[in-house]
Amino acid sequence: MIQLSPLPLSFPTYFDFAQAIYNTGILSDPWIDGRERFSLQGVILSQNQADALDEAAEGVAYLHQELVEILLHRPTLMSDFYELTPFQQAMWESSGGLWHGIARADLFVLPNGQIQCCELNSDTPSGEPEAVLLNQLLHAAHGTVIDPNTRFEASFLRMLRESHAKRTDQPLSSVAIIYPTELTEDLSMILLYTRWLQAAGINVVTGSPFNLRRTRRGLEVLGHPVDLIIRHYKTDWWGERDPVWADAEDFPDPEPLFEPLGMLISAEMAGEVTLVNPLGSVITQNKLSLAFFWEYRSLFSETAQAWIRTYLPETHRLSYFSIDRLRKEQSQWVLKSDYGCEGAETICGPFVSPETWQRSLDLAIPQHFVAQRFFEAQCDDLGRIPNYGVYLIGGSASGYFTRLSSQSTEYSALTVPTFLSPEE
Repeated sequence: MIQLSPLPLSFPTYFDFAQAIYNTGILSDPWIDGRERFSLQGVILSQNQADALDEAAEGVAYLHQELVEILLHRPTLMSDFYELTPFQQAMWESSGGLWHGIARADLFVLPNGQIQCCELNSDTPSGEPEAVLLNQLLHAAHGTVIDPNTRFEASFLRMLRESHAKRTDQPLSSVAIIYPTELTEDLSMILLYTRWLQAAGINVVTGSPFNLRRTRRGLEVLGHPVDLIIRHYKTDWWGERDPVWADAEDFPDPEPLFEPLGMLISAEMAGEVTLVNPLGSVITQNKLSLAFFWEYRSLFSETAQAWIRTYLPETHRLSYFSIDRLRKEQSQWVLKSDYGCEGAETICGPFVSPETWQRSLDLAIPQHFVAQRFFEAQCDDLGRIPNYGVYLIGGSASGYFTRLSSQSTEYSALTVPTFLSPEE
């Protein structure tokens, strides 16, 4: 059963807590659409519950590593299954199968205790500031509980240094964070990473892909040579952008980022810069991979096959699945696009009207969608479903980001601090 803490007393009102949020200098949005975005009451996990979530997340990450190794040895199967665009194919081939630095597995607990992973966010995972800072602000108010996110900063910096050390024996001294500067949703994460890196004595420059230049000094961002790039710019945005709905208008910027991507790939392949996350996540982030696990399960090791059955809901490519069956079994399936994120382009059959479900089936461009079997997750006393996001850094579970929602987990979900019980 989900255990929520008693209401903490450190903040008399949510307005006082909101002021503390502003004072972090990183988070600036305690409300969303006029509603409170954060909960003052934390989720308290027992050590056994945390161990089970960690084991599931690390198992799912291992499944993706096996997937990559299978695809590296079967390039024809890879190209036939995914039908990547030319620039997505270039990202995959240049990566050499490297895909991981940091990821987040979104996990749910079923009433029988089984854990299900709806997806692994392995491209540009977000939520780190909320996970770390919310715990810091509310830890003291929760008594003797343990804050599991105190290890996040050290784990993240260690992963960056170890990634850099695989390329060169020179110390890591300059990092660029490349992100969509025209969007503000993840600005807090850029600020948090910057603060951590500068505290570690590492110079930081931030910018967009259009600020990259390759010169005789190596790869530069806004004129500053950099050792390592933290890529918080989605792989599908670097490549060609195609609508996933038949009635959608074309993107205003459908062309691939030919010049910036070319400089990034050529610099990385020449050993001039380290890239985190590597571009192989163009495959691991693609939700068609969830279908690959089920449609080609026999290609995986026996251990991996068991984990597929245990942790991953049954998933199929929409192109090869019966639309008539989906129409009849609306309450049992979820439609997800290949690169949708934070609930975007996700249609949960049980949560929408028959008209919406039918229209979604009619308009979804099949090669961009999967159908994933719906599961009933355990709710709290208010009927809210916890999504336990487990961060993986270098393959190891390193922190939690819990959100509560009454239906699908979207950006507007209630973010909850997550603590561990001190009792064994």
